[in-house]
Amino acid sequence: MSLYLWLNILTILFPLIASFEKKVNYFSKWKYLFPAIIIVYIPFIIWDAIFTSQGVWGFNSAYLNDVKLFGLPIEEHLFFICIPFSCIFIYECVKYQWYQFYNTNSSWVNMFAIALFLVGGIFLSKSYTSITFFSLAVVLVILVFYRVKYLNLFFLSYLFILIPFFIVNGILTGSFIHNEVVWYNNEENMGVRLFTIPVEDTFYGMLLILLNVSIYEYLKKKY
Repeated sequence: MSLYLWLNILTILFPLIASFEKKVNYFSKWKYLFPAIIIVYIPFIIWDAIFTSQGVWGFNSAYLNDVKLFGLPIEEHLFFICIPFSCIFIYECVKYQWYQFYNTNSSWVNMFAIALFLVGGIFLSKSYTSITFFSLAVVLVILVFYRVKYLNLFFLSYLFILIPFFIVNGILTGSFIHNEVVWYNNEENMGVRLFTIPVEDTFYGMLLILLNVSIYEYLKKKY
């Protein structure tokens, strides 16, 4: 079994087992969770395939199985299922503990979105940086426009999500092993690393989980 596959399994294992815990009751929310994961999976896997084909990033076959789908290792496909599943579990746990953050003012998010637009514009020639920052800024502006109630709760949750994020991404980018599982072309990013992790990854992850949370919350509200 490949290292990347083990990471996916270990990432999802505890949230999967804990889904049946009665207080958070994550299992009962799967009917909203899995549609959200699949909806977000589609554009992200297309983005991933395009960037891989263009050499923005790539994969070290020594840490992968031989199975590929749409030019991407099967482990990468599983990443977009396992990571959102586990992160929304953290989001639900944080909501249970700090529910008062759910319906609080998020006016400061506009300033954050402006900062993202500015950074994306400054690094317009860097495809990973510009697309990630512009995309996250647009999503935040849309959510603020629709006055969603969960933004502060999401950002609080993301602080907790960053703990496993640095472990998993650290392994993938070579912090804890001799070679990286996923490599990045520094011509397409700012070249700033948090340990071995491109700083863009923190915003890419934020975008991924925010879209999952947004659709998840929308489905819960509608159905």
